[in-house]
Amino acid sequence: MNAPSPVIDPRAQSALRRLEWQLRRRSVQTLLGGAHRSVFRGRGMEFDQVVRYAYGDDIRDIDWNVTARLGDLYRKVFVEERELTVFAVVSDGPALQFGSGATSKREVLLQLAALVLMLAVVNRERAGLLHQTPVGQSLHNPTRRRARLLSTLADLFAAEAPDPAQAEPFSPWPLLSGPVPQGALVVWFGEIPHEPPPPEWAAFRRRHPVIGVRVEDPWERAPPASGGFTAFDPAAGRLAWVEMTPASLAAHAAWRAAREEIWRTWWPNPLDRLVVDTGADPLAALVGFLRARRAGGAHGAP
Repeated sequence: MNAPSPVIDPRAQSALRRLEWQLRRRSVQTLLGGAHRSVFRGRGMEFDQVVRYAYGDDIRDIDWNVTARLGDLYRKVFVEERELTVFAVVSDGPALQFGSGATSKREVLLQLAALVLMLAVVNRERAGLLHQTPVGQSLHNPTRRRARLLSTLADLFAAEAPDPAQAEPFSPWPLLSGPVPQGALVVWFGEIPHEPPPPEWAAFRRRHPVIGVRVEDPWERAPPASGGFTAFDPAAGRLAWVEMTPASLAAHAAWRAAREEIWRTWWPNPLDRLVVDTGADPLAALVGFLRARRAGGAHGAP
């Protein structure tokens, strides 16, 4: 007897269909760069052979030893590992509900997470998810099946936003030591952590390449010079009214500088971190980031 199909929230289903349509409408094959090459890797991972260099080939692949021996330019050809697990960690906290415009940070972040996992499955990779909130977490094991992934993402989209009275989620890295296979690419979505990386972070990065993705509201970069607004205060763990005065603007500038420093401490390599504005096209931002990773030689292993 077949198991009953999961009940999917209609609004979540509609949102996911729009995202999937956008993903397939864009020239995904152009982004993939070949039938079996993963958009999440950088240049090739495994050496295959040496061939004669041709105009337009990447000069970084030139094999200078063979070139010197044979008296002509030769380059290395690489092939990428055929299977990759892409695991998304969505750290869903109250601060993500902020939005000075029509779209909140949380809405954009969930769209980015869905696009990353959809793109993984389209590219024949395995896709998994840990959705973490202040009151618990939901773990979805990696899958290549489109239907199963869409059900997982529908649960993510239908989940209620965390109560502003709740604290931010705790560090998820110890939770991932078991369900995420070694070498899997982990993509973290959330707010900038409030503190530098914990001791277990270094050990985690030795097992996995990790990309950090966050969403930024324009008012976080440049708040209004006068008036005020309500925002989540992570230090106090509650909503707070922020009045714009010369003193508060100076405090905001210092706060922003400190956050950016912590962000760079967690992800020192610019090719491992992505910041998307709430007013930006999430898919365009993601495509640009992945292309930059490929061009910059970011690898699928630390």
